[in-house]
Amino acid sequence: MGKGGEQGGDSGEPAAQIRFYTWEEIQKHNLRTDSWLVIERKVYNVTKWVKRHPGGQRVINHSAGEDATDAFQAFHINPTLVQKFLKPLLIGELAPGEPSQDRGKNSQLVEDFRTLRKTAEDMNLFRASPLFFSLYLGHIIAMEVVAWLMVSYFGTGWITTLILACILTTSQAQAGWLQHDFGHLSVFKKSSWNHIVHKFVIGHLKGASANWWNHRHFQHHAKPNIFKKDPDVNMLHIFVLGDTQPVEYGKKKLKYLPYNHQHEYFFLRFFFFSSFHTLPDPNTFRDPHFFPLCWTLLQDFSSHLFPILLGRFLESHWFVWVTQMNHIPMEIDSEKHRDWLSSQMAATCNIEQSFFNDWFTGHLNFQIEHHLFPTMPRHNFWKVKPLVKSLCAKYGVQYEEKPLGKAFVDIVGSLKKSGDLWLDAYLHK
Repeated sequence: MGKGGEQGGDSGEPAAQIRFYTWEEIQKHNLRTDSWLVIERKVYNVTKWVKRHPGGQRVINHSAGEDATDAFQAFHINPTLVQKFLKPLLIGELAPGEPSQDRGKNSQLVEDFRTLRKTAEDMNLFRASPLFFSLYLGHIIAMEVVAWLMVSYFGTGWITTLILACILTTSQAQAGWLQHDFGHLSVFKKSSWNHIVHKFVIGHLKGASANWWNHRHFQHHAKPNIFKKDPDVNMLHIFVLGDTQPVEYGKKKLKYLPYNHQHEYFFLRFFFFSSFHTLPDPNTFRDPHFFPLCWTLLQDFSSHLFPILLGRFLESHWFVWVTQMNHIPMEIDSEKHRDWLSSQMAATCNIEQSFFNDWFTGHLNFQIEHHLFPTMPRHNFWKVKPLVKSLCAKYGVQYEEKPLGKAFVDIVGSLKKSGDLWLDAYLHK
């Protein structure tokens, strides 16, 4: 049970009572209907407030009963402001004899990572370059305008159609990377400005839902590659992933699809992605937009449907390969309650830096740095990278980096390995 204590002031008036809790008690409150968090040794009961959380309910519930200090710092660009919302939820503190980290985590590693973050802040690495993002948005809009001008002047011949599809593919892919920046609050100092531009880019340029993105993507960042917590790996009806899930489901004789061929039908995922972005999403109706701006600029929608669908199909290849190359080949497993640095490193790898790789992937080739510091502007990832590598080397944490081509090949190899594990367990265990 929690222990009580009082602090008296010089005025002689009784101070508010402070309750102290042990990790053993805190870890019992890890349910959706009973959620406690620890942030900087303070204990908060977020059970009733969690539904009002702007980042979604599940992202908080995934850390219930744990120390959420690093996740809290990672996702909020103004922690001081957010503390105003936390203050009414405060129920006590960790007992003086309790360690700051739960479940036996390496306290020195955690402390060193927080020092690294403070160093990055002192280096102004969380300050965005207005010129970078202005030029980036400008080159996307320029491609959209060129596409519209081509249709206006040259009609819908086959050559024009193919060129138009390539332009739309590129502009839409780059808009996808840009909305990602605003969604992570990494451009403006004020959250509200980021949210407004995010809705414009993902809604009017992409035709997707900001609510849907927030609901899924923050869960992914909070608990990457963790079953039942990261929605990006909850794909049992299509894929089995990692080393443990295939064996588990093979033993249970689960077979929604022939998973031993999943490295071959992985390519069909592009069709699902393309369809998703072409058809309405129920969550989208909570946002004041749906169709991409480039669609509305095309005067006769029906006659331009083919280049639009072709562009979506090509973009889906681009998107899926880039977003999966950093995670699918990495560890995918159940919750292991690691510290922030170790959990992100186990689930994430980098791709070698080059001007093309930076542009082609929207700087997701720096996926490690992005996952450790999601609110850091992408043009600063290369500056913090040496610090991250040094910290990983100090504690023997693997920092994996590979060429772009190998990263794509590793996706297929990883899926094949998992599929073979499933087949062996399905037939013989």
